[in-house]
Amino acid sequence: MSTVLVVEDSIPQREMIIELLRGSGLNVTVASDGLEALEQIQGSPPDLVVLDIVMPRMNGYELCRRLKADPATQNVPVVMCSSKGEEFDRYWGMKQGADAYIAKPFQPTELVGTVKQLLRG
Repeated sequence: MSTVLVVEDSIPQREMIIELLRGSGLNVTVASDGLEALEQIQGSPPDLVVLDIVMPRMNGYELCRRLKADPATQNVPVVMCSSKGEEFDRYWGMKQGADAYIAKPFQPTELVGTVKQLLRG
C-alpha cells in the first residue's frame, strides 16, 4: 500500500484530503507545516507528498525545493494543492519541482486521480 504525506496547516482541509486519500485505499501520514514534514520525511520518505503552499515556518515552495534537491527524496512525486490558483502560481510551483499543481477548491476526483496517476509512475 502506498503512503502519502499530506502537508497542510488548515485542519478542515487536511481532514478532507486525508479522508479522500484513505477512502481510495492509500496509507496517509500528516504534517502541519514544511519543517514538520521535513523531519518526518528524513525518517522514512513517503511514496508521494501532497503539499499546501501557504504554511507557517516553511512554505510549500521551500519544502518542494528541498525535497527535489536531496538525492534521497528527489524522485518522490510532489502534488502542490493550493488556493493560489493563478497561472503564475501554477508556473512557480512547477518551477520548484512539483510534479502536479491542483488549485483549491478542487474536485475530489481530480486530487485522487492525480495522486493515483503519479503513484503508478
